[in-house]
Amino acid sequence: MSSDSGAYEVFRDPWGIPHLRAADHLGLAYAQGRATVFDRAWQLEVERRRAQGSSAAFLGAESVAWDRFARQCRLADTARRCYEALDAETAAWVRAYVDGINDGLAGGAARDERFARTGLTPAPWEPWVPLGIWIATHILFAGFATKLWRERAARALGDEAATLFATDGPGTAGSNGWLVPGDRTVTGSAIIAGDPHRFIEDPGVYQQIRLSCPEYDVLGLAVPGVPGLAHFGHAGTVAWAITNAMADYQDLYVEELRGRGSAVEALGPDGEWERVRRHTETVHVAGGDDVEVEVLETARGPVIVRGQASDDQTLSLRYPPRVREDLGFAALPALLRARTVGDVDRALDGWAEPVNVVHAADSEGGLLHRVAGAVPERDPANRLRPVPAKDARHAWRGWAETPDEPVQGFAVMANARGIASPLGVEFAPPHRANRIRELLSGQTRWAPKAMADVHRDTYLGSAAPLLDLLPGFADLTPAARELRTRLLAWDRHMDADSADATLFAAFRTATVRRFAADPVFAELWGAPDGPEVFHPWLYLVPRIGYALEGLLASPLLPGLDRAAHVRAALEETAAAGAPETAWSEVHLLAPWSALPDPRAEWPGLGGDHDCVNATSSVPGFTDLTARASAARYVWDLARREDSLWAVPLGADGVSGSPHHRDQLPLWARCELVPVVTDWARLTKEST
Repeated sequence: MSSDSGAYEVFRDPWGIPHLRAADHLGLAYAQGRATVFDRAWQLEVERRRAQGSSAAFLGAESVAWDRFARQCRLADTARRCYEALDAETAAWVRAYVDGINDGLAGGAARDERFARTGLTPAPWEPWVPLGIWIATHILFAGFATKLWRERAARALGDEAATLFATDGPGTAGSNGWLVPGDRTVTGSAIIAGDPHRFIEDPGVYQQIRLSCPEYDVLGLAVPGVPGLAHFGHAGTVAWAITNAMADYQDLYVEELRGRGSAVEALGPDGEWERVRRHTETVHVAGGDDVEVEVLETARGPVIVRGQASDDQTLSLRYPPRVREDLGFAALPALLRARTVGDVDRALDGWAEPVNVVHAADSEGGLLHRVAGAVPERDPANRLRPVPAKDARHAWRGWAETPDEPVQGFAVMANARGIASPLGVEFAPPHRANRIRELLSGQTRWAPKAMADVHRDTYLGSAAPLLDLLPGFADLTPAARELRTRLLAWDRHMDADSADATLFAAFRTATVRRFAADPVFAELWGAPDGPEVFHPWLYLVPRIGYALEGLLASPLLPGLDRAAHVRAALEETAAAGAPETAWSEVHLLAPWSALPDPRAEWPGLGGDHDCVNATSSVPGFTDLTARASAARYVWDLARREDSLWAVPLGADGVSGSPHHRDQLPLWARCELVPVVTDWARLTKEST
């Protein structure tokens, strides 16, 4: 599609958020691509290369681990297959978006000095790239790497300990979401609110945008590089939002391989040796030597871990998009056309990846609470650990039904056990969900602006099991007794200005480190084996930090003297003194960037990983937060113009531009900016 592919207009609100208007849906997709690359050309180039496994070519050796994984698990090839399997209408819509990116690529790159600084010239996109970005963004979303940790824990501590560290705690991604029906609002219409929790990146992983054509007028949060509004949208008469369902839908198979001349074979479930597809690829590395990557694929899936010793496992990954050649992308244009909850429900019947819990409401009083996505039916053992490829009972047997529930009172989704329980293994602890319900129950006349009070809540429910042990300790030193008194009097809010919150975090860190140093965990110490991309799931200290609540109560590991470790941690923290340091002075935002700005200054935050304001520290490892609300939204079904939203940085991905970080101070305080819907209040740009 060339630049004459239908007229379109670009408007901006006071925050630089693009509002796009076009003559038809294909022209609008083109406009979305072109506006996105104007604002975020650098980000799009990084994401394209990550999807292709070629990011080390300009980011250097630190990106080799990801590029190797991307190639081994066939991300780009899977995206191509899924694109080729699209229906003609959806494929044309995706192509229009890609055409917009390609036509605007040079202009967008010219705005960002990082291209010149790195000598990088962005390459034109192929039509499958948006699907590749989607897969790359979500391939680790379901946490199949947790199965590697469970295997490691079971080998060290026994099979019964495979789920000992089942945190029901935070993984790489989660979210809060709540739906308040009209009988509990000031307007009589529903409100949907929440925030997705992801690693914070610069530029941000969500893009505020509005898409308008004669067929629809929808605003929401887009994933840069992907057309439409998959996760969060408001179409005027209907709005929707999602959280991670915490479903388990990716499996690891233990493969037995053998060489046959130049070929490789795998032992299949029928006892026969099967031919393995094999080739090599080259990862180019800026400032370093090229890296050759062996790519193997069995009948189960791509090999992502190749055992090097006799007791090492060779593992293949089986994941739905590779099996089905479908990401559910046909749902994206269908969502844009939705007018009612029923329309949203039907659109999401075709959703595949990732598996989400969905809230939706419409202006006629319709409400929706369901799970959407593809989860395979298979043996329960598949969900826990790697399973033998040669055993036929571990084969996939079709697809699970996705549950739905009626909305009674109000609906809350916060990654905890609930509607998606039949589909998963580990879920978030109930603290965030329970706290949101408690806050919502506090009044019956909710208005959109009041939702910010829910977003910013810092009560830490997971503090209770640790603090509850303190009254039982006798013969403490005077300093430890004083610290105990102070901690027990603390209101358990991780407020930004709270020195007590800092003190509790120090006590928790000391506890986690003492647990980790116990001889019972000796075999889990040290750097993990295997591909580096999985290491974040395999380190002992973060695992104990997130699982501390469960470890304090678990009947397993009777040799672990929990009370002694907690007591010693209390004494250690008391001996170190109690500096009056506000939590926000140590709990600083630490976002990821492909090319970090050494001059950047990031704010301190309130909250913590089990607070509604889920700014995750890593207990025992760091008080910094790299994972938090990647956006916040409040969708008002009475008057869309009364809706609110915010992102961690801003609408523009170009460093130093006026709208690059203009929302950051508000976001840090959990404040929201108004959604603007009146075209007369927007500023038109020349296109």
